[in-house]
Amino acid sequence: MVKIADIELPDFPLLLAPMEDVSDPPFRTLCKENGADVVFTEFISSEGLIRDAAKSRMKLDIYETERPVGIQIFGANMESMLQSVEIVERTKPDIIDINFGCPVKKVVSKGAGAGILKDIDLMVQLSAAMVKHTHLPITVKTRLGWDHDSIKIVEVAERLQDVGIKAISIHGRTRAQMYKGDADWKPIADVKNNPRMHIPVFGNGDVNTPEKAVEMRDKYGLDGAMIGRASIGYPWFFREVKHFFKTGEHLAPPTMQERVEVARRHLEMAIAWKGEKLGVFETRRHYTNYFKGIPDFKEHRMKMVTSDDSAAVFAAFEEVLENFADYSFA
Repeated sequence: MVKIADIELPDFPLLLAPMEDVSDPPFRTLCKENGADVVFTEFISSEGLIRDAAKSRMKLDIYETERPVGIQIFGANMESMLQSVEIVERTKPDIIDINFGCPVKKVVSKGAGAGILKDIDLMVQLSAAMVKHTHLPITVKTRLGWDHDSIKIVEVAERLQDVGIKAISIHGRTRAQMYKGDADWKPIADVKNNPRMHIPVFGNGDVNTPEKAVEMRDKYGLDGAMIGRASIGYPWFFREVKHFFKTGEHLAPPTMQERVEVARRHLEMAIAWKGEKLGVFETRRHYTNYFKGIPDFKEHRMKMVTSDDSAAVFAAFEEVLENFADYSFA
């Protein structure tokens, strides 16, 4: 069993990574239903929260069926981060996660996200203050370091643990790498193998097959895997990994019927949560993976990703079911 504070999780839990414009309540719900053990919100700006920005506030929405669920916030200003903790507490998540890993320039340029990897002392001070400011468990998501020459993740993780962080998720790239090259899990294993570490250490980056998840568990000895890009438009990834853990065999991929049903439900939930316009727009990024690998599919995909009207997208789903009902993904 793995525990984040008092939250009990199964051996080698699978976590849904926080992803901007992806990890919203509808998608988190689908991933939860397919075996995700912990889900995290999109990252939320502390400055946006304290200014009462509508988009930031909306990201605080959570469904009871998602639990355990973590709300992730980012920022570099102590007062703003502490105020945002108070705001987040009122929505009653199970976990508050701090984003110390986002590599995007507009975040980094403000010293937040991965930008704070240039100031480890501030990173530790912020974490310590937030731990003291709430009764909820505080966790951290970060990267190996700013660049290859500044990787001190073993020391950093230990310092974060010592100020009260209850778990750490580490992406196996530096900020300088962005998402290029292969994720390096060895430094994450070095964190786990540090005899002073006793909090869960989760790996993130390039877990895109069940075999990779097994490797992260068995070869690198990590406590769990945080899944990001492999789940976009494919919430079934979690159940496929768990099936592989249990049997050593690949689960049959979802049928066309199941894909259309889940895509339709995803869009319905998105519209119910964020309205017609945003619901249609922000669900588009999932359709390529929902229907990946189907030959002669471009015409149908274009209807899904260019239509502003949900009725047209739902109609495109029906066309897919009529024209590709017998298509096998095996």
